[in-house]
Amino acid sequence: MALDRGWFTEAIDATGTAFSLKAEKLHEEQTPYQKIEIWKTETFGTLMTIDGCTMVSTRDNFLYHEMMSHPALNTHPAPKNVVIVGGGDCGTLREVLKHPEVQSATQVEIDERVTRLSEQYFPELCDRNDDPRATLFFGDGIQWMKDAKPGSIDLIIIDSTDPVGPAEGLFGKKFYLDCIRALADDGMLVQQSESPLLHLDLIREMHAAMREAGFAETRLLHFPQVIYPSGWWSGSLAFKRAGSSVERLEESAIAALGTQFYNADTHRAAFALPTYVRKALAS
Repeated sequence: MALDRGWFTEAIDATGTAFSLKAEKLHEEQTPYQKIEIWKTETFGTLMTIDGCTMVSTRDNFLYHEMMSHPALNTHPAPKNVVIVGGGDCGTLREVLKHPEVQSATQVEIDERVTRLSEQYFPELCDRNDDPRATLFFGDGIQWMKDAKPGSIDLIIIDSTDPVGPAEGLFGKKFYLDCIRALADDGMLVQQSESPLLHLDLIREMHAAMREAGFAETRLLHFPQVIYPSGWWSGSLAFKRAGSSVERLEESAIAALGTQFYNADTHRAAFALPTYVRKALAS
């Protein structure tokens, strides 16, 4: 990351790419886990970065939060108990709690400061934190999943940062084994899985690890995400039981969600994979 003449830039040597926004810094702090910065940008509203990487912006966060929650919730036959690992900005929690069938939603975030800064700088993402169905737990998501009661969770949403630092342990067979144990028979997992353009090898490795851990079926969904590398992002779904997915896409129920991007058409389109991605995941 560099700030040059009023520009925030996330430059990634490994992919030879960079993303910039004209911005001024509002806040900076080093927590026990990571460096968090808040920026006021000229065109994308407020921006949060962690360790120099873009996390969430006012302008385009709805893309990620809606697509990391609603497709999975409308694919699970009865998502009553939901756990979000990560997601400290609370945007995914907000979307999950729009579903009346959800009876409990627990957000497990290792760094409480992410949530407290979000409450200050992104209050619109935190407006359901007081929902009686919501629980905010600040601690290690890996340990939390180890301790979870077997068969107690319907849907796990892994809304983590990239597979480095505190999030590294969330990408791998060992963690997926704990997730399977915690999931009910029709349980599902959805995890952010980076860019299908830049990180296809990682996606393929994730799906292989999910299957090795015992998930019967995996699927990929994709969606635009402007502030993330390449502007194209994905989520990986894993099903504990093959053939358990449904599509609950009633027009009135989707309209009640008040979404900006997600609808029945974008739901179906998200699972329609480009040819090269389909081939890579089939190999």
